Amino acid sequence: MNFLSLIERKRDGERLTSAEIQEFVRAYSSGKIPDYQMAALLMAIYFRGLDADETRALTFAMRDSGDVLKFATDSSRPVVDKHSTGGIGDKVSLPLAPLLACLGFRVPMISGRGLGITGGTLDKLDSIPGFQSRLSAAGITKQVEEIGCVICGQTETMCPADRLMYALRDATGTVPSIPLITASILSKKLAEGIEALVLDVKFGSGAFMQTREQAHELASTMTQIANESGVKTRALLTDMNAPLGRTAGNWLEVKESVECLDGRGPADLRELVIECAAQLLLLTGKSRDVQSARTHASQVLASGAPRRKWNEMLRAQGADLDAFQRKLQMDHAAPATVELKSRHTGFAHRADARIIGEVVRDLGAGRTTKEAAIDLDVGVDCLASNGDRMEFDSTLCRVHARTQDEALAAMQRLQTAFAISPEPVAAASRIA
Repeated sequence: MNFLSLIERKRDGERLTSAEIQEFVRAYSSGKIPDYQMAALLMAIYFRGLDADETRALTFAMRDSGDVLKFATDSSRPVVDKHSTGGIGDKVSLPLAPLLACLGFRVPMISGRGLGITGGTLDKLDSIPGFQSRLSAAGITKQVEEIGCVICGQTETMCPADRLMYALRDATGTVPSIPLITASILSKKLAEGIEALVLDVKFGSGAFMQTREQAHELASTMTQIANESGVKTRALLTDMNAPLGRTAGNWLEVKESVECLDGRGPADLRELVIECAAQLLLLTGKSRDVQSARTHASQVLASGAPRRKWNEMLRAQGADLDAFQRKLQMDHAAPATVELKSRHTGFAHRADARIIGEVVRDLGAGRTTKEAAIDLDVGVDCLASNGDRMEFDSTLCRVHARTQDEALAAMQRLQTAFAISPEPVAAASRIA
């Protein structure tokens, strides 16, 4: 195969055949194509796109580049998952996985690391003392069958093409491409051997899809391909103009996830967790209507069983629960904190997710290159949310940083992220 000719053809807007796509995915996975050439093709795809047939071929080629998980047949315990396209403060997966296990599902949640300004589920879990996110395929299936859920990374033999391309996209500015996002997400999800899938497709300033129209296009593309493959799939469109919840940053989001499991935490996080669970109850026939599905999911979340299931999952994946509990009791794990105060009275009506995400990334919580190490404890919490009543000197957010100077610099940048209205502002649903 002459890979250069494929780059040139896609650069010029021509379509690639399924056979050509399968071949270059195999070649890249086996190290026969260097990163710089694959980066060139990714950029060509970013600008020229892929049609429906090309996107489908890329998705299946990436899925078939490695092993597919297989679970025992058990109609009473469907194998399901959820995936989010990523957003600032999006920690839904953490409380959702144990909730789904308590609802009678098996959940092999294969997750990834941060892309762009959005945090990755595995980065969040890395902040838990002792937690292991690298499991074998056999280890994943065993834990899912016995406990009901796992959150881990791809194995060396699952979707190796995606694992390589995922990191390269992050470092080459080719993340917000509908065909590439579709293939990356669905190749991993289809390799899990699942029966049903709910997709949380985000739009707004803190999402890869800036507009609702772009998010709808991505949702339609993914649901069509997933349903054609035999996986019952439904997509939610959710607003990411403001951070989800009141924290952004790896450890801080874990703390907030535990609060959600404990029956506390922000209402918008709980709403989205419940809705994802309800949609999977509907897709698998466990509930007959959406209201009863939401009620059932809410009751189970409030029962305390998902928090116990969370601890069971952490223990199975090597976490030191005593050290984890001690860390939860700490006010902050980062060395320096500083609060940003409101200079006005009124009501919070803007907390710009993009500005906040960029600040959190630059504090050290995100990556600017594929090899970059991250600081798991930095970020922001106590974020003001739309509709909050603000007095003069009320806290808009609190910065967690490695040094006092970095905290103060972040605070200066964050001043432009918030706006206060003199009139009451209604807090809208996250779900469009």
